[in-house]
Order: sequence, then C-alpha cells, then structure tokens
Amino acid sequence: MTTEPTSLPDLASRPHGGTVLAASDEFFADKENLIKAETPVFQPHTFTPKGQQYDGWETRRRFGRAEGHDWVLLRLGAPGTVRAIDVDTAFFLGNYPQRCRIEATGVEGYPGVPELEAADWFELVPESPLAGGTHNVFTVDSDRRVTHVRLHILPDGGVARLRVHGEVVPDPRELAVLPFDLAATLNGGTVLRCSDSFFSPPANMLQPGESRFMADGWETARRRDDGHDWATLGLTCAAVPLLAEVATTHYRGNSPDRIALSGVDGATASPDDEGAWFPLLPETKLQPDTTHRFRLAGDRPVTHVRIDSHPDGGIGRFRLYGRPTPRALHDLTARWLNRLPRPQAVHALNAAGLPGEKLAAELPRADVADLLGPLLGTV
Repeated sequence: MTTEPTSLPDLASRPHGGTVLAASDEFFADKENLIKAETPVFQPHTFTPKGQQYDGWETRRRFGRAEGHDWVLLRLGAPGTVRAIDVDTAFFLGNYPQRCRIEATGVEGYPGVPELEAADWFELVPESPLAGGTHNVFTVDSDRRVTHVRLHILPDGGVARLRVHGEVVPDPRELAVLPFDLAATLNGGTVLRCSDSFFSPPANMLQPGESRFMADGWETARRRDDGHDWATLGLTCAAVPLLAEVATTHYRGNSPDRIALSGVDGATASPDDEGAWFPLLPETKLQPDTTHRFRLAGDRPVTHVRIDSHPDGGIGRFRLYGRPTPRALHDLTARWLNRLPRPQAVHALNAAGLPGEKLAAELPRADVADLLGPLLGTV
C-alpha cells in the first residue's frame, strides 16, 4: 500500500513529545503554537496590546529595519527519517514569510541551545518560496535519522503550524532491556488500514499518554449490519506479544461491546492472506471508560496485529507490550545505526567503547552482530 508522506506521523507534534526550544523572536505570537496538534483557528477583532491574536508563531517586522532573518528550533518527540514538511501559513495573509529554509541534525542525549548551535546541521529543504494562508508542503529526500529541526523564515512573519512528517526510527538501546509497546507511534508502530474512521482515525490509539477527550481515540460510525469494525497495525518489529492494553477512556455510551486480537508474522506469510492470521486474544467483553489489560499466552512472533471491534465504537488507546525477536533486534539496530548522521554515529560508537571513527566510515552495514553487545549494553 502506497503511503502519502503527509499521512505519516508528525514527528514534531506536542502529543508525540515535541518541544520548541528557542526562537529568534516571538513578539506577536508564541513559538509553542507551531506544534499544537489542533488545526489553526482565527477569531477576528481579538486584539491584545501587541495587535491581532494569531494561532501560530509570528515575529515582528524585520525587513528594512534589521539585518538577518528569523528562525525557530524544535526537538522532535519521535526522532526519525523526515519525508515531508508542511509549513502551514493558515490565516497569515499580509504577514507571512516570503521564503523559508529548513535544516536538521541528529545528536545524542538532550543538549541545550548552545550545544545545538555547534552541531552538524544539514539541509532538508533549500530556500523556497512560501504562499500565505495555505499548506506549503515540501517533500524531503534524505534517509538520515534526525532529532532536531530548525526552520528559517526569510525575512520575518507568521507560520501557524510546522508539521514534520516521517518514519519513526527508534533507538534500539531504549528497547533492548524491557518489554516495550510494539504498537506505539513513538516506537515506529503504524496503522495500515481500517474498516472505518468516521469520527476519528485509528492512529490516535497509538499516541502517548492517556486519551484526552472522546475524539482523541479511534471511533467508528454506528454499524447497521451484521459485521464489525477492525484496524490493522504494523508493529515496530517482529516480537512475541505478552500483554495488551485497551482503554475505552471517555467512551461511555459508545465503547465496543467486545474486542478480539489476531496476529501474523510477515516473515512467513502475507498480512493480505486471511488464512495466515492466528488468534492472540479471543472475543472478550469490554467496559465503558475503562483501561483493560489482557495477558497473552501465545509464544509466536508477530509483525502485524488486527484489532476487531465488535460491533463498533470507540477505543481511546491501544498498547501491545512484548519482546523483539533476536533477529528483529539486530535489524532495528542496523537500521538505526545506518541512518545516524556521521557525527552522532561516531559519538554513539565511542560511548559504547568501540572505535567510532573507524566503524562509522564503514557504514552502512547490513550485519552489525558484532556491535550488538556493546551498543545495547548486553555484554
């Protein structure tokens, strides 16, 4: 199934843990508005001492008054490979930037702004024109894993939202020790398809934290036939699932009556083959506005899971905890290491007691078995 880049997760969004670290200026509107999950809104004639309120980030007038241009620096909540960036100038019509440029970097840990200024930045989007009051979408051709993004607006003005769509590339060092959520967006879980998403999309179920309100989960229309609703998920990697968590938070008169889970191992069968699916959890009764936890007794690895919602309704959050197979852990590590920017790869390898400069020069490598123990702390 072909995936549009803008349908990929927003790696920078606040619900995913994104943060706006710094900006050159935010005189008219706060920089934190850039990563709000909500669609921008506008209320005319809502004036503060600084002027009309805007739901976005807006700097003061610089053109013709000062040299340079404005910029904003973001830490991604979910580091990954960027595929598209949407510079949304909704409602900014006479005050949007003329052009923009976007760069990124990948670093270890949680550096501050001074350390980030000295990092090795590379270009994701070259200097490009912007239009006002619209989605300015730029496709990105880079396989490097990034942790931070910097938007330059030339010379000044307002941007409503900055969406950084991409593929999550989790850090295997954070996944190797304990069972983790195989379905979480932050770990690389995705929704591949579903029967219905009339009220809200199934990707909401995979977000971090507790569901905030009814529309923050997956809710289908009321069925008027004998069928049931379903959603198919692609997991972070092949793993043996141990425990499922199904939360119907806020769904009081519209939760599913029952739920069932099934899985398939994409290494041995196609998810498109209905006969390849096997049960993980039989049809089980649910309660409204409740977080349910179900232990799973199987020992077969899966790469995909299907949630069957009987007959319909809303699920706030879905978690699936398990352990990756040894091969999957190897492949996760290879993918992560091969996509690191060179300076970050050197740093990570050195920190593991390995010769960073030498090994980084050999990347990409398909086989990283000799590096697993030191990198993952298992030796």
